[in-house]
This record gives sequence, C-alpha cells and structure tokens, in this order.
Amino acid sequence: MVENRSDTFDIGGKLTVHRLGFGAMRLCGPDIVGPPPDEDAAHDVLQRAADIGVDFVDTADSYGPGVNERLIRESGVTDETVVATKAGLLRNREGEWLAHGDPEYIRNQVLVSRDRLGVDEIDLYQFHRPDPDTPFEESVEAFAGLKDEGLVAHVGLSNVTVEQLETARDLVDVATVQNRYNPGDREADRGSDRVLEACEEYGIGFIPWFPLGAGDLGEKADVIERIAGNHDATSEQVTLAWHLQHSPVTLPIPGTSSVDHLEANVAATALELTDEEVTRLSE
Repeated sequence: MVENRSDTFDIGGKLTVHRLGFGAMRLCGPDIVGPPPDEDAAHDVLQRAADIGVDFVDTADSYGPGVNERLIRESGVTDETVVATKAGLLRNREGEWLAHGDPEYIRNQVLVSRDRLGVDEIDLYQFHRPDPDTPFEESVEAFAGLKDEGLVAHVGLSNVTVEQLETARDLVDVATVQNRYNPGDREADRGSDRVLEACEEYGIGFIPWFPLGAGDLGEKADVIERIAGNHDATSEQVTLAWHLQHSPVTLPIPGTSSVDHLEANVAATALELTDEEVTRLSE
C-alpha cells in the first residue's frame, strides 16, 4: 500500500500538510497550453494523490492558462487538500511566459482563480515571478492587500533572491518561497541555497520547482544512480528522499500525468538515505 509517509510542515504556521506535495502543471496540454489529451485521466491522478495522502497541490493561473485550476476543482479534492496557486505570468499562443506583476492585474486574477477553484479563500497565493516593469514592492503590496481582505489565507513568493525575500517580509508575512532547486541545479544566479537558508531561519516553507530536474541532474546523476542501486530504488526516488532530508522546511512538488509515476514518487517518502549519502548529494 503506497502512502505519503513524509512528515508535516505548517504553512504560515497554520496549514499542516505532508511535506511531499504534488505539482499539477503537467496536467495540461503540450507546452502547458490547453487541456490534456484525457481530462478524466488528469482527474484520476489528482484523486489518487489525495487518496494516498498527498494533501498539498501546487498550480497557477498561467497553467493552461486556467485549465489546471479548473481540473483541480472538477477532481473534487479542494476540500481535503491545501491548494496553492499563483499569479504574475501571462501566456500567449507561442507558449511564452511573460512576467506581469501589475497590482490591478493581480487583484483581478485572484477573483478569477477563486472562481475556477470554487473556493472563497485561496489557501496559498504566490507571486509567480518578479516583473522588471513593475516595482517589486508594489506587486507584493497587492498580495498583502488580498490577504487583508480575506481573499487569500497565506502569501508566497516564487523565483526570488534573498534580497527580494527580505523586502517582501517588510510588507507581508511570507509563508513560502518557490525557487528552482534540485541536487544538480541550485540556480546560482538567484542564490537558491541562500534563499533556502533564509527560509530555514524564518520558518518559511521552501518549495523546489523542477525538483527532479526532468531527469537531468548534471554531475550528480552518477552519484544518485549509485545510491539508488544501494537502496533498490529509482534515481527519482533518491532525489526526492534527498529533498526531504536535506532541509526540514523543504516541500518538494514532483509533477506527473501518470498514476503509476505518482505512486512511485510517493513511495520515495519511505526511503531513508544515510547521512553520508545526503552529504554527498548536498556538496
């Protein structure tokens, strides 16, 4: 019986979730545009995730766009699952991701996301990416206002530096930070290792996106493969186990459109790496 055996984390000190979550982005069409080929299969993945104890799901208004949030509502898991969504990116027919942090746009999008998800209050609302054409403080203040109005319970950031995190913390209680992060990619340009350290200091949840690196973990790949052989596990399971043991505030959100792959990922929560193995992957 596969079940989510990861320990828990309190998002914003209040929302208790298992630390292994699910990233729903892949439940869309090609290039994350349009609906998936089989919407019933997408519903099955979300329902199975909830059945085996995955109670934290990450999405965004730009996934589809809009499709992903709708599928989550239709799957019927919003009552038993903490749903995190985002605003701050626009899409076009070419599949580009265009930063758009205008406060009025953010205030509009929270209403759209609430409607698609079928909720009165969004559990965790994240600023998807800083917009070079909009002052960062103005975007964050918009999110703070949504929290004050009771439209969102908690505010998160994504793709930020330590300096941006510190700026945001002066404006609103930051519950989570979501940055690109895996054993082979610490996103040096944004200093995600430093961001993780700051999250540990402040008790902020750190959500690594691209946690498996789509199978490309660079120079760490051979090390992970050897460790996987020692545990009769897959490289993906070792990578997820590393995320969970590397830091107590990390909330990995591997995504998939397959129930079998979902169950394999959740099985990683039963894998215990040695301290030496964790150190080798953390160096």
